[in-house]
Amino acid sequence: MRATRLLGELALYYLVIGLAVYAAVHLWPGFRGYLPIGGVEQLIAQPAKNPLQASEAVRAAHVGNLGQSLFWLVVAIIGAILASLPVSWVYMAVRSGGEYDQSLVNTIIILPMVVTGIVIIVQNSLALAFSLAGIAGAVRFRNSLKSSGDALFILMAVGIGLSAGIGAVELAAVLSIAFNFVFATLWLTEYGERKGMKRYLADYDGLDEAAPPEPAKVK
Repeated sequence: MRATRLLGELALYYLVIGLAVYAAVHLWPGFRGYLPIGGVEQLIAQPAKNPLQASEAVRAAHVGNLGQSLFWLVVAIIGAILASLPVSWVYMAVRSGGEYDQSLVNTIIILPMVVTGIVIIVQNSLALAFSLAGIAGAVRFRNSLKSSGDALFILMAVGIGLSAGIGAVELAAVLSIAFNFVFATLWLTEYGERKGMKRYLADYDGLDEAAPPEPAKVK
């Protein structure tokens, strides 16, 4: 029942957030121009141009002063957190035992905020982008993941941060919904489970086909 409960919680979470955003946009339609949404439409519809030129998607329609810029940034970061939070729930549900990593749970929530800020910083400056790459290379992060499957959660967190940073929180929401429901469904169906395999997802039905056979008892 854990996987079905997780699916229900995810559906309720996204429904509540979606209804709240829908109500806010329709009650105050003028605020839409100050929100980090609509970036996907601009990315898809915009004509081909110089790849080194900054994208127009990150620019909100009516943001023109410090207060409005801070409001845009706060909403983008909150959107990134709301999209990444259920991703951490899925990780906590599907991982267990010695494979569970609390630092990865924290990373899933914090990394999108950091990436959102980085995208806003470097989107208008190629020099800043190269400087950031040099700084990251000098720091040399050496934290190794316990499983290659954990890299999917890191990539998901980065994708959410990139989406929020370019003003496409709706893309972050779609990525989050698709990722979480697919992962929860794979856990529910135990897709790909075989006897003797190396398990990544926690056992769901209690019939661990991946577990090695128990040794015969000596009488």
